[in-house]
Amino acid sequence: MWYPKTVEFDLQMKALFDKVDHYIEDIYGDRYELHPMRPRRGETANPEADGLFNVGAIFTPGFGTEIGRGYIINLKLSTLEIVDKNVRHEIYKTVVRKVKELLPLFFPERELRVLQCRNHFKIVGDFRLGSI
Repeated sequence: MWYPKTVEFDLQMKALFDKVDHYIEDIYGDRYELHPMRPRRGETANPEADGLFNVGAIFTPGFGTEIGRGYIINLKLSTLEIVDKNVRHEIYKTVVRKVKELLPLFFPERELRVLQCRNHFKIVGDFRLGSI
């Protein structure tokens, strides 16, 4: 059984990253040949499952980091082409900028921010779900 506020939070996070996915698909989606086993953009009901990009966040308790717990921003490109590391870095920075822009819109009641943690970016802040 899931705590309803956890489900609500996860749905908001999913909606945010679906918006980010559409944004980067609009900018970079035609730069590389899509992996032959990957559906074209819009062919599925889930932006994670089609198009060039799969962008989302993975929770980490943050043990051993100075920042602590949070959601690591994760970006995957679905292509067999070699993507230059500078281009990959540019795309990742675009994703981070968009996430920073959208966080207060999707989570207005929370103080969330994006910080760099080593070679990753992490959403950190108020993840409290209230009392049961």
